[in-house]
Amino acid sequence: MDAISSISSRIAYIESQLAAVRAGGWPAGTATATAPTGTATTAGGNAFAETLRSMGAGSTAMGALGAGAAGAGVAGTGKANLNAKGIPADLAAYGNGRIPSGALGQVGDTRHRLWTPAADSLTRLIADARRDGVTIGITDSYRSFAEQVDLAKRKGLYSQGGLAAKPGTSDHGWGMAADLDLNSKAQAWMRANAGRYGFVENTPREPWHWAYRPRA
Repeated sequence: MDAISSISSRIAYIESQLAAVRAGGWPAGTATATAPTGTATTAGGNAFAETLRSMGAGSTAMGALGAGAAGAGVAGTGKANLNAKGIPADLAAYGNGRIPSGALGQVGDTRHRLWTPAADSLTRLIADARRDGVTIGITDSYRSFAEQVDLAKRKGLYSQGGLAAKPGTSDHGWGMAADLDLNSKAQAWMRANAGRYGFVENTPREPWHWAYRPRA
């Protein structure tokens, strides 16, 4: 029981620190809440970091810190911190078409990559469609800025009757859109179900284009 009590105390402490992070962070080397008894600290060190290390890198608390405090999404909620244009704050900081590989996740067993929450959601969508007897393929996903420039040269700008967004503005450049291979049955399934996974059909003339929209 003592061990369980100690763990509960440490979890409560970590939750208080996460709340401080979301509210604006804390001065380096300073704990913002009283550490639970038994939490080791070092001279000039951060009690919160020491607690995380003592609990192990694989703990639930460490996962919450990585997903929530880093500024991208809130762990386990499917939500994200969005800017005024509806772009996740961490992606906006990188720039359209300049998303690092570490922020991208693989969609199922395909070669395609999207912003990790979008990739995870699309993976679930494809698997659930398959259980319903529907096959959904992918023809395109994340596009770097250079790839957007090349596409605009080859297919023309959408605003001018072509099929490419202005480089630096594409949903593909945020890692939040995929072009899907859909027959009529799959298209109907997407229109009936995709919203539950955060995907919307948002580009006229392109029924294959589906964009991920995280909740704020």
